[in-house]
Amino acid sequence: MVEPSRTQRLGAYAVIVSEDRMLLTRISAKGYPVGQWNLPGGGVDHGESPHDAVRRELFEEAGLKAVTAKLVDVSSIHVIDLGRNDAYEDYHGIALLYVVTVDPESEPRVVEIGGTTDRAEWVRLDDIGTADYPIVGIVEHVLANPDQFAAPT
Repeated sequence: MVEPSRTQRLGAYAVIVSEDRMLLTRISAKGYPVGQWNLPGGGVDHGESPHDAVRRELFEEAGLKAVTAKLVDVSSIHVIDLGRNDAYEDYHGIALLYVVTVDPESEPRVVEIGGTTDRAEWVRLDDIGTADYPIVGIVEHVLANPDQFAAPT
C-alpha cells in the first residue's frame, strides 16, 4: 500500500454574522470539496501574520474590508482519505477563527480570479447546511458554538 502524502495547512478564517445571516463562500472547482460552503479565509502565506491573512483572504474571497478582527478560537481537522485530485492524503488542517465585523450593507463579491472561491453570499442562518448550502466542518463548528462567535456590540 502506498503511504498517503502528508499535508499540514494553517488557515485564518473570518466568522461574520449580521442579524440572521452569515457570510459564506463557495468552494470552486479548483478547491476541495467542490461546491461546499465555507467561511471566507484560507492559507496563511509563509512569513505572513495570521491577522493580516484573515483580512487579505476576506478581501480576495468576498471583496470586503474588515472593520474589526479578533482571534477567538482554533479548530483542527485530521483526515486520512482520498483528497485533492483523488489522491490518498494524510491531511491536517489548523484553522484560526476570527470574529470579524464589516459594513453590514456591503455586498460581497469574489475579487480573486481563478482561485478556490467562486461565490460569496450572505446566507440566512436557517438555510446553512441545507441542500442549497452544504457546508464544511469548520462552519458546523461555528454553528455549534454561536455564543463564542457573536459579533461585538
